Amino acid sequence: MIQHIIGGISVWAIPVFLLAIPVYGAVKGVKVYESFVEGAKGGFQMAIRIIPYLVAILVAVGMLRGAGGIDLLSRWIGPVLQRVGFPVEILPLAILRPLSGSGSLGIVTELVQVHGPDSFIGRLAASAYGSTETTFYVLAVYFGAVGIKKARHAVISGLVADIVSLVAAIIVCRLVFL
Repeated sequence: MIQHIIGGISVWAIPVFLLAIPVYGAVKGVKVYESFVEGAKGGFQMAIRIIPYLVAILVAVGMLRGAGGIDLLSRWIGPVLQRVGFPVEILPLAILRPLSGSGSLGIVTELVQVHGPDSFIGRLAASAYGSTETTFYVLAVYFGAVGIKKARHAVISGLVADIVSLVAAIIVCRLVFL
């Protein structure tokens, strides 16, 4: 019964919002189309400001991965992490996720292809990917685009949140899937 209700809500949620928001704006006297165009123009201008930061972070991630830095670090600290129950296969994902969403998605895809989507590693990789954030990417792109220079507390907060999310994903996946 609840699945049927949730299924009905999920089918109608987006169409209702797409209709309700412009209708609400029109009732309130807002020029809906003009407001939409102005918002799109602002979004485009923001995208133009973000592009240099985006290119910089993607080049840095490509260089790190291409030079073998992530693999070297995995081999170096892997044995220590395995002793505390951290699967070594997930370490490249944990390292790359704060830097790049597309790079870490590539690692998740590779892990799922090698280990299978229903394996513990596949499920853990998907859970870790979904529960962590591209911290440095967000800082470089969005903070750079709006001119924020002092991101010290944001870096620490973001990385702590990533670590907590990764540990939580490991614990939950061990409880649920093992």
